[in-house]
Amino acid sequence: MKGRIKRALSRARYAAIGAAVGGAIGGLFSRNAASTGAATGALIGATFAEKRASAGGWLEGITGGDEDEGSPVEGVVEKVKARRGAESD
Repeated sequence: MKGRIKRALSRARYAAIGAAVGGAIGGLFSRNAASTGAATGALIGATFAEKRASAGGWLEGITGGDEDEGSPVEGVVEKVKARRGAESD
């Protein structure tokens, strides 16, 4: 539950920042452009936050494993080699 709330607040924060930047840039041209820029900026900000949050889970899934067996980089290299071997078959 805590993770869902944290993700929602992160998405809202990035959406607000995107809306502010988009509104400011659009406001240089007209009121209508400010409104459109704010909406577009909010959408881009929320999308960025969602992609940023989902990439962390993907990276943890790749590097997840026993840490005492060596560096996490070795585990990633082995997994990539295994995938490439499976793809060539």
